[in-house]
Amino acid sequence: MIQKTRPPLLQAQDVGDKMETLMMHPVLKAFVCGSISGTCSTLLFQPLDLLKTRLQTLQPSINGSGHVGMVALFIRVVRTESFLGLWKGVSPSFARCIPGVGIYFSTLYKMKQYFLSDRSPTALESVFLGISSRTVAGVCMLPVTVVKTRYESGKYGYESVYGALRNIYRTEGARGLFCGLTATLLRDAPFSGIYLMFYTQTKKVMPQDQFDPALTPLVNFGCGIFAGILASLATQPADVIKTHMQLTSEKYHWIGQAIASIFKDYGLAGFFRGGVPRALRRTLMAAMAWTLYEQMMAKMGLKS
Repeated sequence: MIQKTRPPLLQAQDVGDKMETLMMHPVLKAFVCGSISGTCSTLLFQPLDLLKTRLQTLQPSINGSGHVGMVALFIRVVRTESFLGLWKGVSPSFARCIPGVGIYFSTLYKMKQYFLSDRSPTALESVFLGISSRTVAGVCMLPVTVVKTRYESGKYGYESVYGALRNIYRTEGARGLFCGLTATLLRDAPFSGIYLMFYTQTKKVMPQDQFDPALTPLVNFGCGIFAGILASLATQPADVIKTHMQLTSEKYHWIGQAIASIFKDYGLAGFFRGGVPRALRRTLMAAMAWTLYEQMMAKMGLKS
């Protein structure tokens, strides 16, 4: 029996159709939309992240008072490092957030399609989806998170993200690249779970069918602000612990040592240092990322 072969032109067309199908895969679309939204929000709110890191690591004896406010620190950074100094660490932030936010949204989209199909998640399901998606993204991007934290602290002179990763691995081993993993997951996973729960539930309460469609992004942004404030407050102590562990990985061998050291040096208030810039950044960044993501997914004909 002679097997017929398709003409080369038709074979090439089949390959083209398969490539087009692959490129238009919904999970890939979710990754691209998430990455773009993460890029915009990261660039805009990087100064708040830098101020947060500096506030969390200031020594308690500075200026003799033990307290430096966000505005005073902002002025100091501009004077000593220039206005662009507020964007120090933006390269590792991009290296972390562009793929990281993409991984988060694509994982979330895939899980929603697998577990929920076309229905909206309940409050508990939203917590589960947010925590699971953020855990995947957090573990994947933790080495870059360590580099970002050290860049922003101003205590390290790394020349590039790759150079920093190589230096940390050479001097501290794999443990240095993944230091603060527990604290990072205790901060990011609950934040995403709490945020997604409040965000989805707030959107359900809002009578969106009564609003002008042009106002939908603004309404979603408002829901994101509300959810972000609550999630930021709940996870602030874990963020402080994560920062200290990643800046001095050789000092803390487990999370309990970092907690004891922070409490000894700063007291209970030390676990909320840098809370204002972090709350502003995380709230605005998450609200903007979700608003842009949902708008882009809608333009692509997909339900976010």
